[in-house]
Amino acid sequence: MEWIERLNSAINYIEENLTKDIDYDRLARIAYCSTYHFQRMFSYMAGVPLSEYIRKRRMSLAAADIQGSTEKILDIALKYGYDSPTAFNRAFQNIHGISPSQARAEGINLKAYPPISFKISIKGEAEMIYRIEKKEEFKIIGISEPLYKELEKNFEVVPQMWQKAAMNGTIPTLASIMNSQPMGILGVSACNDAEQWKYYISVASTFPAPEGFEEYTIPAATWAIFSGEGQSFSIQELEKRIITEWLPTSGYEYGNAPDIEVYLSPDSENAKYEVWIPVIKKEL
Repeated sequence: MEWIERLNSAINYIEENLTKDIDYDRLARIAYCSTYHFQRMFSYMAGVPLSEYIRKRRMSLAAADIQGSTEKILDIALKYGYDSPTAFNRAFQNIHGISPSQARAEGINLKAYPPISFKISIKGEAEMIYRIEKKEEFKIIGISEPLYKELEKNFEVVPQMWQKAAMNGTIPTLASIMNSQPMGILGVSACNDAEQWKYYISVASTFPAPEGFEEYTIPAATWAIFSGEGQSFSIQELEKRIITEWLPTSGYEYGNAPDIEVYLSPDSENAKYEVWIPVIKKEL
């Protein structure tokens, strides 16, 4: 329950700062996790990316201000953090389907997005196979791309990486130097708050990195490791279930290490994979 309370405290912080800059790092500290893990949890729990939720809340309040006052639309735009009238108009129209000036007319339909509140919902309609495993630090070798701090901006970056790696021979090259656990092609989200966020397509290996590849060290950690199989896109559904069903009542919380997807077979229609989530035991 404490984990859910932390998320609701983060929502309270958002509500108190909708007319100010909202610090994602502060949100993560309130929830006792990294900025990356907070956004990931929020997206799965709320069903909407954090930045989109904040935008919808601001546009909901902006609509009420436009209809309930004679305040200039430019001043309302500035109030909610938009220095450009064009950017405010675009954001408002994307949410409400009309321009801010049109919203002043009587009888106009607008959309309201109330603040969300998290609670535990016990589902348990399908089993989840997992194990808890401690592992010393290990080296990965692969290719990487920087990630944006707003997670939804990465929805194109990562798939394009995999597509390119599959076509240019990167995957077979990595498979040829794989010699350590976990034995599989790895998708590693290295998003520590102290360093540049990166996504790696890689393998665990003790060999020197071939030319054009780079090394990264996964720190020692305790991992909750979940197994799955099916079409390759189903790994995202497993990750969602881990966050929304297992983690809140597990007695664990996120640890400070990367998330790892382990692809054990290359068949996209009958994939076998594992999801490695870094965890620490909650203090009683």
